[in-house]
Amino acid sequence: MKKTFIRRMALATLSSLALLGAGAAHAQAPYPNQPIKFIVPYPAGGATDALARMVAQKMQDSWQQSVVVENKSGAGGTIGANQVAKGPADGYTVLFSIVALVQQIPLMKLPYDPLKDFAPISRVAISPSVLAAAPNLPINTLPEFIKMVKAEPGKHSIGSYGPGTSAHLQGALLNTQTGLDLMHVPYQGGAPLVTAMMGGQLSSAFLDAGSSKQHLPKFKLLGVTGTERLSWLPNVPTLKEQGLNSYEPMGWFGLFLPVATPKPVVDKFSAETQRILKLPEVREKIEAMGLIPGGETTESFAKVMKSDAEIYARIVRDAKITLN
Repeated sequence: MKKTFIRRMALATLSSLALLGAGAAHAQAPYPNQPIKFIVPYPAGGATDALARMVAQKMQDSWQQSVVVENKSGAGGTIGANQVAKGPADGYTVLFSIVALVQQIPLMKLPYDPLKDFAPISRVAISPSVLAAAPNLPINTLPEFIKMVKAEPGKHSIGSYGPGTSAHLQGALLNTQTGLDLMHVPYQGGAPLVTAMMGGQLSSAFLDAGSSKQHLPKFKLLGVTGTERLSWLPNVPTLKEQGLNSYEPMGWFGLFLPVATPKPVVDKFSAETQRILKLPEVREKIEAMGLIPGGETTESFAKVMKSDAEIYARIVRDAKITLN
């Protein structure tokens, strides 16, 4: 009886050790070993959604793990961003967001800190803006536009995609730096803004190069943001070339993990993202959208975010912009 008892105890112990070993092996399995979810804090159908799905598909093909895209829109993108910031830091819930993530810092009270609660992975695409004037205006260059607006105070306007957007901040900066009195007219998105421009209801607007590329030839193009001219608009000078400051930041689409995510996971995710963004077919699709492919390191992206946040905070402060 005693020997039987000892034998059973030994078998039970071996079984327990085997189970523990299997559990440990599962816990130590190489990342990723379960489905990944991209949270897009904007509605389906836009450029953010399209880029997220393109990267997700390439990542799924490479890692042989399901990578799904979930649109979690609302509150200017803060609902989806907060879900990731407060979610599990295991590398399986990822934020795919835009430059608004840092533009919102001085404009609203956020339930998270964009610069401290996320681990930047990489920019996926970069979106320059183009300062465009209505086709019916008797000007062709930025100096001519400035001279005209100053000669006709209270008459001219500048449109945007909505309060607090890049177009709004860039327009406010133009007023501040040149002494213009362009009236800000917000629209609900790109389509109505472009329609208003073509109809002569607006004097000017900063148009997102990606979503407005096909319409740009219809307007008088006065300058582009960033530090270099665009390859497909080589005759349009940068605003920096024309003596304006703080137009270096451009719009971007990027990937983020919660800040507490283990560094090896962050590094692996970043390396895979950079690999995907070097693929010729991916770069061609991004460029066809009027965007510039991204693909820098986490450290470089973190520097971009910090610099952009400082510049946008200064614009908001100097122009006294509020969302009230």
